[in-house]
Amino acid sequence: MSLAGLSMRDAIRRSRVPPALWVGASLTLFWIVLAIGAPIIAPYDPIAQDLTRTLSGPSLAHPLGTDNFGRDVLSRIIWGTRLDLAMGVIGVAVPFAIGCSIGLAAGHAGGITDMLLMRVLDVTISFPFLVLVIAIVSLLGPGLTSFFIAVSLVGWVSYARLLRSQVLVLNHRDFIQAARALGYGPLRIMLRHLLPNAIAPAIIFSMSDIVLVILLGSSLSYLGLGAQPPAAEWGVMIAEGQTFMASAWWISFFPGLAIVGIALGFSLLGDGLGEWLGIGE
Repeated sequence: MSLAGLSMRDAIRRSRVPPALWVGASLTLFWIVLAIGAPIIAPYDPIAQDLTRTLSGPSLAHPLGTDNFGRDVLSRIIWGTRLDLAMGVIGVAVPFAIGCSIGLAAGHAGGITDMLLMRVLDVTISFPFLVLVIAIVSLLGPGLTSFFIAVSLVGWVSYARLLRSQVLVLNHRDFIQAARALGYGPLRIMLRHLLPNAIAPAIIFSMSDIVLVILLGSSLSYLGLGAQPPAAEWGVMIAEGQTFMASAWWISFFPGLAIVGIALGFSLLGDGLGEWLGIGE
């Protein structure tokens, strides 16, 4: 929708970028740059062991200390950004695509197609999300591949419901009725008219969903079901450091702080986008 087609109030609101969007975008960009530049930014090899410097506290040589194998915690956090960010983005992108496709088809087609797709959704949503993910990962075996499969099989539900509800409202709008009157096919109506106007809430929701998927991936890694040692992954680092919390708190504390930081970035980004676009008002 162009700025000219907006009301004066909407135009003024969109011309003023909310502070939450600036802060969220800046934090998110920071983590993305950190992930891309890990080979250059990280001062040490994240899996290189130095048994002469085990459990060393923060110092000039190792600003965030070392772990029980003498590995540099800062380097492992920097490299872990790649893995955790990938878990969040990939773990949301696939369910996003699946759910939006199902919701778009169900909402536009209606009738028996809508009923059948929604019954599949009801069956999936009847199981607790976390329990179902853990069950699938346990069945397939520990590892990131199992994690991505599990999240993809379960995580599409929210996007399908969200997009379907948007499409059901848009189906009765004049521009959709006009497209039908002009003889446009269902695929063209869905992709060129419905999807661009219905996708914004799903994109906003995906920002908070990335946070949840990162937390889920880190939790599964902590339980031994996600990324496996010696991978530089924040959940793995927290699990490895829990034994040394009394004597070497930095091993678990700083990876936990990194999780809070990336979660804050995506949360503010989603809130800022929602405020800027006027979604949820």
